[in-house]
Amino acid sequence: MSVQKRLWDLVVLAIVIFAAAFAAAPWFAFRALKAAAQDEDVQAIGELVDFPAVRASLTGQLKPPPPAGAAAEPPSIWRDPLGVFRRAVAPIAPPEPRVDRYLTVPGLAALTAGYRPGAVPPVPAEPPTTAERVRQAVTGPYPTIAYWDPNRVRIAVRRPGHPAKVTLFTFRRDALFTWKLAHVRLPPDER
Repeated sequence: MSVQKRLWDLVVLAIVIFAAAFAAAPWFAFRALKAAAQDEDVQAIGELVDFPAVRASLTGQLKPPPPAGAAAEPPSIWRDPLGVFRRAVAPIAPPEPRVDRYLTVPGLAALTAGYRPGAVPPVPAEPPTTAERVRQAVTGPYPTIAYWDPNRVRIAVRRPGHPAKVTLFTFRRDALFTWKLAHVRLPPDER
């Protein structure tokens, strides 16, 4: 075999390895987020999550629905001066505290496992046997890639025991191999 042929094979192999690493990078980012949340590694979570973007996405989903049939008319300074003041201050008000429980370390650990914060089943006191570990590994559920784009990836996590409840994690590419969590979509009945 000639040197040119070996060099060409190395170039092709390098391109294939680069493409595989580029395509798998968001999956590794999700696995890193899940491991960091389970291990309570705050610094790693800070590097993997774009908190302002995730907070905005969750705030939009967790807003209480407006009362039925109440198309709110803007308040008048003559009829409701306090309502005018509240409306003027509303954009600078902090987001609802309901969002905060999703952005804590236990909240992110619960979301990456498919549960809502505070609803994760307790860990059994005795360690699982090897047969139970194998059964859990075989039965899943596993996170799946719902959408892949060179700049954006959505990973779906199904709730164990309730496959209809799916939490979607959207990762955004910041650098060639750097992905950050930018959006979380909760199951419809939990919004």
